[in-house]
Amino acid sequence: MNNKNYFSIGEVLGLLLEEFPDVTISKIRFLESQGLIEPERTASGYRKFSDTEIERLRFILREQRERYLPLKVIRTRLEGDTSDGAERPYDESAPRGIRNVSSPGGHPAARQSIARAPAMASRSTAKKRDDTSSLTRTELLNELSVSPTLLKDLTASGLVKPRIVGDVELYSASDRDIVGVAAKFLELGIDVRHMKGWKHSADREIALFEQRIVPLLRQRNPASRDNALAMLTELADLGEQLRAAFIASGSRQYTDGR
Repeated sequence: MNNKNYFSIGEVLGLLLEEFPDVTISKIRFLESQGLIEPERTASGYRKFSDTEIERLRFILREQRERYLPLKVIRTRLEGDTSDGAERPYDESAPRGIRNVSSPGGHPAARQSIARAPAMASRSTAKKRDDTSSLTRTELLNELSVSPTLLKDLTASGLVKPRIVGDVELYSASDRDIVGVAAKFLELGIDVRHMKGWKHSADREIALFEQRIVPLLRQRNPASRDNALAMLTELADLGEQLRAAFIASGSRQYTDGR
């Protein structure tokens, strides 16, 4: 995934740990859910971070650690605006590494994310979609043929988390997959409130996996990072197998005809 200087979320974690020992994959995902970063996606839906997006992430983490700023204020600084709409010179508050960036629109990564939104919002939904990009609300509803009520319920429950760019809601490939599966569950009588259990279970699983891979990522050498990513893949596969085995075991009383 390092083609064209792209990095996976695990590789980004490894790059950040030396400066930010407390950062986790969950933290990076949370910042994405809040619209502060917008990594691109592979055709399979995996995040891929550019060098610019990693610098944007470093800036956010430094502002939190050194200035204790809320995310709303950090977003304003990234976009180069003060609360009253006046232009803010970027080097007034920028940390080391991007202090000399003085572009008129704020941090270049912020402009890159904002600039992508109008094109996405105006695309024809009939046009074939690139799986690495986001979908607008209308595109998502049309592609999956789901009701706005379902999408609203899933968003309110925190099961999908659109990024807000201007007045446009953008949904990731993972959001699309969740909405698609949720629609099928709903057809079988499984309500959105019941689906929250899967989300809580997945969050606990990821937190457990992080305990195993973060010590390897902190070693700051390519071999350790490769081992960490391989372990994460294996842990995820094993988790899927274990869930399937538990479900098969619990279902046997019905499948065996008893």
